[in-house]
Amino acid sequence: MENLHKEHDQISQICLLAGKIMLQSGGETYRVEDTMMRIAASLGFDNTHSYVTPTGIIFTIDGKEPATRLIRIMERSTDLRKVALVNDVSRKISAGQLSVQDAYETLKQIDADRHAYPVGTQVIAAALSSGCFLIMYQGVWQDFIPAMLAGGFGFCMLVFLHRLISIKFVAEFAASLLIGMITFVFVKSGFGRELDTIIIGSVMPLVPGLLITNAVRDLMAGHLVSGISKGAEALLTSFAIGSGIAFVLSFY
Repeated sequence: MENLHKEHDQISQICLLAGKIMLQSGGETYRVEDTMMRIAASLGFDNTHSYVTPTGIIFTIDGKEPATRLIRIMERSTDLRKVALVNDVSRKISAGQLSVQDAYETLKQIDADRHAYPVGTQVIAAALSSGCFLIMYQGVWQDFIPAMLAGGFGFCMLVFLHRLISIKFVAEFAASLLIGMITFVFVKSGFGRELDTIIIGSVMPLVPGLLITNAVRDLMAGHLVSGISKGAEALLTSFAIGSGIAFVLSFY
């Protein structure tokens, strides 16, 4: 009886850990719930329920003890690699290729993995994408370098302030403010030509594209609470970016 209780507890932990990793890494709400329930069903528990919001996960196996578990989500980022790894674990569990203990150890390794591109690489990627966005929005090639510099410095400011301030909207406002100021100086000095296209290209790395996409997909899937909350977060981020740029433009 004790071993059975321990197995139920470990299966609940596997489902919650899988859901936590996916949700923290940018997975959609309906995908998180579906993955948790599929894992539980593959391990012999068909009658399970999960409720996922951007800040927490509730999971229960009917008729089993402990009946319900809750896990709090404090941080969220974008790491689609981890989402893919959890999906791979889920498929292996369904195919019977992983035992309960092996699946739990694998998920713990995925959760503990802090692999990420170095900050310098991220800044360079943001700078290059800023220049490419400028061209995509029909900017002139003369503004390619100014857009790269503004976007790179703005993203660097975002990363730096994220480490100092827990409120990410402040960091996003400051980053967009810096982008606007740099662009303003470039245009006034003659180094840049078109203020609007340089700004548009430079702020694109800050835009919460994945968050907006997930909000729409969650709403379409019927997850109203998650969809509205993610939409509100995306709206606040967009407001912070727009406010920083508007503050600079008010002096142009």
